[in-house]
Amino acid sequence: MSRDARWKALLELLVERGRLDVEEAAAALEVSAATIRRDFDQLAEQQMLVRTRGGAVVHGVSYELPLRYKTARRAPEKQRIAKAVAELVAPGEAVGLTGGTTTTEVARALAVRGDLTSATPALTVVTNALNIANELAVRPQFKIVVTGGVARAQSYELIGPLTDGVLAQVTLDVAVLGVVAFDVTHGAAAHDEAEAAVNRLLCERAERVVVAADSSKLGRRAFARICPAESVDTLVTDTAVDDGTVRRFEDAGVAVIAV
Repeated sequence: MSRDARWKALLELLVERGRLDVEEAAAALEVSAATIRRDFDQLAEQQMLVRTRGGAVVHGVSYELPLRYKTARRAPEKQRIAKAVAELVAPGEAVGLTGGTTTTEVARALAVRGDLTSATPALTVVTNALNIANELAVRPQFKIVVTGGVARAQSYELIGPLTDGVLAQVTLDVAVLGVVAFDVTHGAAAHDEAEAAVNRLLCERAERVVVAADSSKLGRRAFARICPAESVDTLVTDTAVDDGTVRRFEDAGVAVIAV
């Protein structure tokens, strides 16, 4: 296992469990305790975790993995969700995409749709995510609008007043939200309040709002609210979602698609 793959696995375990000791991590990754100690020390230097006696804990209350470390988490579910979300978009529409691993997969699913290979433009994509803009900019049939703003290192998203100024001037057919939590009572949420504010404005500028979230994010709360559940038209998730959760969202007026 390469160092990058090992670090990714370590961070995912840490997010899942909240705390790891050296022996536990070494057994899970099938490497030596000495290797894990070095990994913990190096990740602590990058402020990716907090070193403790004999192990490590997550870095702070609102811990969030940088996007580059989250790409492999629940990847099959995210790809199925992304394909289903892409099918909700009609040719010629203006689509807002927030940042995140699932919305990045949505961008990729849109890019390979056979009916979006021609016309000018086949699709207008408005995004504050630098990585999404970078992937789609090579598609000449897509009109890509990047918001501007200050780059957030965790998610590659642009935030702040400059971002708000651009979004205030556009109208969208659909906004696709990537979220860290979505709950009937507490709504859709993100870890960062500035990121949530941009996502909220995307929702306000859109005719319809789609949340793309795997089932692990449902029924959870996060620090910064994006919008109430009632503002969301459609939730696209995976088939691991339980029936009770589906009923609660549907009672709140949210159509649920499980793939």
